[in-house]
Amino acid sequence: MADSERPRPGSTVWVDLTVDDAEGMSEFYTRVVGFEPAPANMGDYDDFNMNIAGTDEPGAGICHRRGNNADLPAQWMVYFVVADLGASVAACNEGGGEIIVGPKGMGDHGRYCVIRDPAGAVAALFQPAD
Repeated sequence: MADSERPRPGSTVWVDLTVDDAEGMSEFYTRVVGFEPAPANMGDYDDFNMNIAGTDEPGAGICHRRGNNADLPAQWMVYFVVADLGASVAACNEGGGEIIVGPKGMGDHGRYCVIRDPAGAVAALFQPAD
């Protein structure tokens, strides 16, 4: 990935919702926001990329609370880019935060983890692949 294409640390690269009924919520947000759901095969079920209307460009994701997402709360989760996931994990732990998922690989895209900050808010940290 060229440096001009690589997301910069501190930028937001993705947002998704993890819920028990991803299909129902995809229908809700289709009506409310105007997204167009595109199934994303997860093996024995589908999560959804919520495409911007009239495009193949995902604006968000809606996921079932299963597999890697089984322990996540129902909320819209933001994914922040970090330069060094290991250093960010250490800083989270040292600062009173908690790692609740990962770190894990995200295919060829990079690695991520989900943290809970000292106030209880949850976010994901994402380090893109080189």
